[in-house]
Amino acid sequence: MALENRIPEGQLAQKWQNYKNHQKLVNPANKRKLDVIVVGSGLAGGAAAASLGELGFNVKCFAYQDSPRRAHSIAAQGGINAAKNYQNDGDSVFRLFYDTVKGGDYRAREANVYRLAEVSNSIIDQCVAQGVPFARDYGGLLDNRSFGGAQVSRTFYAKGQTGQQLLLGAYSALSRQIGKGTVKMFTRTEMMDIVVIDGKCRGIVSRNLVTGEIEAHFGHAVVIATGGYGNVYFLSTNAMGSNGSAAWKAYKKGAYFANPCYVQIHPTCIPVHGEFQSKLTLMSESLRNDGRIWAPKRKEDAEAIRAGKLKPENIADEDRDFYLERRYPAFGNLVPRDVASRAAKERCDAGYGVESGEAVYLDFKYAIERLGRDVVEARYGNLFQMYEKITDQNPYETPMMIYPAIHYTMGGIWVDYELQTTIPGLFAAGEANFSDHGANRLGASALMQGLADGYFVLPYTLQNYLAGELHTPRMNVAEGEFAKVVGDVNAHVAKLMNVKGKKSVDYFHKKLGKVMWEKVGMARNEAGLKEAIEEIVAIRKEFWADVRIPGSANEMNTELEKANRVADFLELGELMARDALIREESCGGHFREEHQTEEGEAKRDDANFAYVGAWEYKGENAEPELHKEPLVFEECKLVQRNYK
Repeated sequence: MALENRIPEGQLAQKWQNYKNHQKLVNPANKRKLDVIVVGSGLAGGAAAASLGELGFNVKCFAYQDSPRRAHSIAAQGGINAAKNYQNDGDSVFRLFYDTVKGGDYRAREANVYRLAEVSNSIIDQCVAQGVPFARDYGGLLDNRSFGGAQVSRTFYAKGQTGQQLLLGAYSALSRQIGKGTVKMFTRTEMMDIVVIDGKCRGIVSRNLVTGEIEAHFGHAVVIATGGYGNVYFLSTNAMGSNGSAAWKAYKKGAYFANPCYVQIHPTCIPVHGEFQSKLTLMSESLRNDGRIWAPKRKEDAEAIRAGKLKPENIADEDRDFYLERRYPAFGNLVPRDVASRAAKERCDAGYGVESGEAVYLDFKYAIERLGRDVVEARYGNLFQMYEKITDQNPYETPMMIYPAIHYTMGGIWVDYELQTTIPGLFAAGEANFSDHGANRLGASALMQGLADGYFVLPYTLQNYLAGELHTPRMNVAEGEFAKVVGDVNAHVAKLMNVKGKKSVDYFHKKLGKVMWEKVGMARNEAGLKEAIEEIVAIRKEFWADVRIPGSANEMNTELEKANRVADFLELGELMARDALIREESCGGHFREEHQTEEGEAKRDDANFAYVGAWEYKGENAEPELHKEPLVFEECKLVQRNYK
């Protein structure tokens, strides 16, 4: 099947307007005849469900949490980008577009990224109208701060709780539609599979996580907005329930999976502190505005700190290596996440790490001296409080310890310009799709993409598709393909329950995570990736022979929930390693040790790898097939990234 990206004709800046000018519409009376299923209720899913309900479509929205308010979007701290240029510091829609393409190391589709930058300003207006309490400057205007990969201040924020406040805005819009009856909300319900009839997606099969009941639901179109798959690594900054299962089920039904090896490592995470840790905690990138990152200049100082004989605050300034400022003077501490992460790893690998040897410092001493503690506390107080609760160290008095960690996945379901997958009628939004961030996402762009897709893209593109579905009657979910998929899901659940082995689900998840982090993590090489594939296959075989799931399927069973997701991770992890093995270059978060510059930076191969790698599922025992969508750059010149 050829990949058709459906990018509109015309100049880049006119493409989205041209699309909207010529899209098909559905009149208000007919919208009531059309059903849309939205899987996921975070920023992308919640915004989409609310917007489509407002338009008049019948919407069913599904979330495995007990409330849409608990979607992982709530965890985003630092802010959301938009090109409003309130500071008059040189920002523009084009500059936001260019920074995003460059930040993604020239592995994103120009047309999608330009549209994202174009609608960014409308997102801020929408959220202000919803009452989102963005920070304001002394004069009352919305305030901005800087984030990595940009030399302008374009990040709008609500203290260190931006994701929470934006999600509450989307939730209020969603709740209004639930109250009006245009949206029906299904909480504690997980999508188990999609239903494809005559080549089109016609609905989903779900499991009630409280009762275990398996149900089928019809929809004229389905939207997957279920976030990323970072938890394949076990330890990540994601919520423990975050998973890639909905996207993976879609892949196994024919939706291509794009760039699975593109995983973001976030540089400012609280380091791992023990074998029994279940997740990692992110310290917002906004801290890099005023915090300075450093490691000891002398190995003996690092060794003394690790031995508990020296405290970091007792090291003189001249004995501190502000390595980001040294290596990247133009951007300093505000280089993109992949660059900052690799630089921290390089210092630690060279023996300059502190604590366990896998940590560097993020120091606010200088900001407190320059601005005063009150200002720092006003900007970052809740983040400092969170850090102190976790580490029992006061970051106002001693530097924070940070180390890179798995955070976000740029890969995801392949979608065209309309956010439609290779299965007609199945759309993907937010982190669940691959479309906007290339090989590395700039900070504060995840919230931007989720809300752009939900509020300002899908209401147009989905309507364009639904205009052709007016004569499709609602289908009986008790028969035909719906009944078959329900039977398949029941058989899958029974297969999991009937293994009756001796090892817990977490045993296998941790085992997989260790392989992924060590061999498909921050640095990758051919030998390690080949080993990873073999080891993952062996873990998967052991999982299906020896996993133990207590309880029954006809009740609330969190171990069964985890087992279903880990079974998918054990397949997805192998595809990630395959994708990383085939991509013989370094770009963004994908760092192949064989392909780096003399200075240790990522070295792209544009002649051979300037494409989106979209994988097609070929069956349980067959190798997946790789399809390539060439990336054409008309506005962004392909050059080696330079933040110096």
